[in-house]
Formats: sequence, structure tokens, C-alpha cells
Amino acid sequence: MAINLQKGQRINLEKDNGSKLNDICIGVNWGAIEKKGFFGGSKKEAVDLDASVAVFDAQKKLISLVYFGELTAPGIRHSGDDRTGDVDGDDGLDNEVIQVKLSELPKTAEQVVVVLNSYKGHDFKVIPFASIRLYEGTPSRVDSEFARYDLANDATFHGSKGMILGKFYLKGGEWKFATIGAPVSEHRLEALVQRVVAEQL
Repeated sequence: MAINLQKGQRINLEKDNGSKLNDICIGVNWGAIEKKGFFGGSKKEAVDLDASVAVFDAQKKLISLVYFGELTAPGIRHSGDDRTGDVDGDDGLDNEVIQVKLSELPKTAEQVVVVLNSYKGHDFKVIPFASIRLYEGTPSRVDSEFARYDLANDATFHGSKGMILGKFYLKGGEWKFATIGAPVSEHRLEALVQRVVAEQL
């Protein structure tokens, strides 16, 4: 059963049988915004959320940044940019997925930070069913969902256009995950990465 992530929460990347999770997917799901028309009816306004991961070494030096403009790096693959969101309601599928293979990350990697930003500056408050989940599987197959963050129903993110979800971090030779859950008013990816470095998150 998936954990509903809370700010500051830490989880072990361990399966029920005791083996360690290695192949992890970060899936983001959201919908287009329904706008009422002047003469009745409605239309859909596209929403462009962008999921990204930044890989850092022990000195907090950026090793790689995977996002819609750079889809691959050692151990990481991005499914590609979704610029609209679901236009016909929640189809239950993720709009963007980032795969992380922990064993294939660079030897110097010690943190993998997950961020989400609204490219056009939409407030998370108005984006339908926005959520992020961590699961074992592939972009087209979910084997086991183990954690979820429900943005749409969390008032913490109302007024925000970006957020720092959390980080995978290396401790004692093992990878773990810590939830940061930090709302960010700035919607540019560069600003999110700068904040991660400045605050030593």
C-alpha cells in the first residue's frame, strides 16, 4: 500500500521481501484546466508541468540535470515533455515519468533531487488532480506504487508554481528517500535548482 508522503518524512527503499529497490519511477499526473466560455459551454486550457531531477555529488556540485530539454543521463531517463495535461479527465496514467536506476548512477552521486515546476506559471491550486508518485515498474507499467504526494488537495501548495518533492540520498552505502515538500513561488527550473543548492536541502 502506497505511503501518502508528508513533509519531512523519510522512507526506506526496501521491498516487502527485504530486497532493495533499484529501478524507481517518478510519475507525475495532472489535468488541463476547464474554463467557462462567455456564451456557455467550456474549453480546456493546457497545463505544462515539468518533472526534473538534479544529481549532486557530496560537495553539492551538480553532476547532471534531467528535464524535458535533456532526457537522459547515466542511470536516468525522462519519458518526454507533456505540454497539455489530461484534457478528458483523469485517465489514471502519468503524463511524465522519470526512471531512475540507482545502481547505474555515477559513482560520485550522493543525492538525486526531484523537482516539479509549472512552465507557464499556473498555480498548483487550479491544476486538476496534480500528483506525484514513486513506484517500481516502467513508464507504461506499474508493478508496485510505494509513495504518493497529492498536490491538488494540499493547501500548502496553493499560490505556488514550483515544488521540491524530495531527494534520494546515499547513507551508509544504501539509498534512501527523504520528503522535502517545499513549495516555491518561482516557476523557472533554474530557480528551483539554485534553491536546492543554496539551502543545502
